[in-house]
Amino acid sequence: MTHEAIHEPIRWWREKPVWIMLLLGFSAGIPILLIFSSLSLWLREAGVEKSSVTYFSWAALGYSFKFMWAPLIDKVPVPILSKALGRRRGWLLISQLAVIGAICWMANVDPQSSLVAMALAAVMLGFSSATQDVVIDAFRIESSNARMQAILSSTYLTGYRVAMIVAGAGALYLAEYFGSTTDVYSYSAWRNTYYCMAGFMLVGVLTTLMVREPEHEGVDYPYPTRDYMRFTEVFVISVVAAVAVFWLAPSAPELAQGGLQHLISFVYGALVLCVALSVAYWVARMSLRLEFANPLMVEQGYVAPIKDFLKRYGALAVWVLILVGCYRISDIVLGIIANVFYQDMGYSKSQIASVTKVFGVLMTILGSFLGGFLALKIGVLRSLLLGAVLVVLTNLLFVWLTVVGDQFTFLAIPLPSFSFSEGWGGWTSLTLPRELTLVIIMDNLTQGIALIAFIAWLSSLTNVSFTATQYSLFSSIMTLIPKFLGGYSGTLVDMFGYTNFFLFASALGLPVIVLILYVSRHVDLKPVTRAKVG
Repeated sequence: MTHEAIHEPIRWWREKPVWIMLLLGFSAGIPILLIFSSLSLWLREAGVEKSSVTYFSWAALGYSFKFMWAPLIDKVPVPILSKALGRRRGWLLISQLAVIGAICWMANVDPQSSLVAMALAAVMLGFSSATQDVVIDAFRIESSNARMQAILSSTYLTGYRVAMIVAGAGALYLAEYFGSTTDVYSYSAWRNTYYCMAGFMLVGVLTTLMVREPEHEGVDYPYPTRDYMRFTEVFVISVVAAVAVFWLAPSAPELAQGGLQHLISFVYGALVLCVALSVAYWVARMSLRLEFANPLMVEQGYVAPIKDFLKRYGALAVWVLILVGCYRISDIVLGIIANVFYQDMGYSKSQIASVTKVFGVLMTILGSFLGGFLALKIGVLRSLLLGAVLVVLTNLLFVWLTVVGDQFTFLAIPLPSFSFSEGWGGWTSLTLPRELTLVIIMDNLTQGIALIAFIAWLSSLTNVSFTATQYSLFSSIMTLIPKFLGGYSGTLVDMFGYTNFFLFASALGLPVIVLILYVSRHVDLKPVTRAKVG
């Protein structure tokens, strides 16, 4: 390796876009755990049933449907803000302010008084956070040249993971500090915690206000204002139609008792979701037939990226999409119930925070670096296969954790002691449950390896002419099925117990391994040339 090659990464860290993406990554990483793990512990301390707790994971379905409004963000300006700040910064600021508003809304709702209000606030947080993600992806791509994209992505993920520590471990530490424990629930403690999390979002707001708008080629908004309004109205009408289906749909029929009734409810919920999406599609289609919106805008924003993907992969496209939708199903379904499991096993909130939210996230970062190294050495598809196999194996470790039960042995980790008032204080010891720590090390290292391989594979599927829309579509499909199924994880635990549930979660990964072996024989990972958009 030459002297120049060694020092090139150091020069990259001197570039302003690298630090911008680090801060925007922090802004993007704050909301997600406020919907998942931190909220799940809040609800459990408030006395909400496990099955209801895991239903709240559906509030994050906005991440799975963000491809539906990603073209809207590209096509429609934000009144006043787009003119004052620019195309990307205008949307970025409005999404960040919406995230702050949603977190404060959640802070002002006691789940013991109104679960419905909490659910609505969580849905708003999921939608606004997913919107922020779409804008940041576009901002990153447009901020620098192709050579810088890898380092920008890695710094973005670093900021994202640091924010997960803040919103995960930080939220749990704050809630306990303010006075809420497993035995004594305090709404005010969780309210103050979520206010603090809203304050951390100011990092992203200040970054958005201070950075420059990426340069764009051509006219940002070539259509008249009326077209943008109609384009937005069609999207809103379609969403309202889908929500109306959910609102008006009757409850699942009571046809059986126990586990069979839970299965009926699951199938019924899936059917309602399919009907809602179908209604939204046909409402949009009828609007276009009536020429309510400019069909050229719809063609460029929605139709052209899909046609390109189907043309390139033909009949194999279906299997590729199935693999995209199922690759992370095993670890996501297990992860939704994980915090509740740790609590039920007798671990304290501080132990959960130390092991899973701090130590675990650091292990995920380490696994990400290892995943990148493996992708370079053995190739993307082999890394993808290795990640799938490791996920199945490491999920079985949770079965072992149920066997160990509450017979803890502890591991003492030496850490430096420092305070701002007294300075260096020598060494202290962090005491962690050994069995839980071992499981988290293996599980999060595996997640890092699998995630990096999967992101690299998803990137290879996109055409550079439609990078934002196609990648948004793939990343949405990636989490749609796992999150929907994960909403029933609490119900499955109530039916079958933790041991059988973890066996089931591991088994979900077996068809994924078969899919990878099949798809790897046909998918070409060569870069896709830029297509002409007529």
